[in-house]
Amino acid sequence: MNKLESIRNIRKLLNSGGTSVGSWMQIPNASVAEIMGRAGYDWVAVDLEHGSIDVQQLPDLFRALELGDTLPLVRVAQGSAKDCKRALDAGAGGIIVPMIESSEQLEEVRDLCFWPPAGKRGVGFSRANLFGKDFDEYTVLAQGPLLVAMIEHFHAVDRLKEILNVKGLDAILIGPYDLSASMGITARFTDPAFKETMLRIRNECQSRNIPCGVHVVAPSPNELQDRISEGYRFLAYSIDAVFLTNSVNKPGKVK
Repeated sequence: MNKLESIRNIRKLLNSGGTSVGSWMQIPNASVAEIMGRAGYDWVAVDLEHGSIDVQQLPDLFRALELGDTLPLVRVAQGSAKDCKRALDAGAGGIIVPMIESSEQLEEVRDLCFWPPAGKRGVGFSRANLFGKDFDEYTVLAQGPLLVAMIEHFHAVDRLKEILNVKGLDAILIGPYDLSASMGITARFTDPAFKETMLRIRNECQSRNIPCGVHVVAPSPNELQDRISEGYRFLAYSIDAVFLTNSVNKPGKVK
């Protein structure tokens, strides 16, 4: 696939007020990735924070996703130089960074993801540029892979205005479980305080024209449409393991 074209198409869609829907992977298996890649999503995020996936498995997972013309993203374990560089050098089209709590933190991560002059990520041959064969073409992509910041703590909500001003930020993705946990109401998504915080984030993003996203973990088309109707425009729909969990149980009437 042409990753640069895919990134540009996603940005164009978001900048025009459209909605981008992707999904999530935690199972380290290329066949699962191939199935996910053919499911019609704009992107699939490979989860290195909570998934049991090692960095050396990324190239095979990316190849499988790319067979279906689906852009591979990576949710890194943390926004460190090592995590960002290895994921992008393996061929990720962008990075989803957990636990962003300040503009300074996000600026540092951005610089670790972008090649100079846009950032300070190390330049070299890697799988991302076919070990030098596609070096010139990749130089363009490396100036600006997709950058998504996860808002997962109430401290980040208080600093959201400054976070949204960071150049190079493509979207915000709310982590509802961590956000609710930071408020002392873990997974109580109907709590008025949590719903008010979600609305505050969404309104702030809309006022700055930054796409606001959320992870719809349960595979519910109705819930996905509800979130889109509320104004969320960068959405992760469920997880490979959750799709399987919700489909694997033996039918109750079978004996």
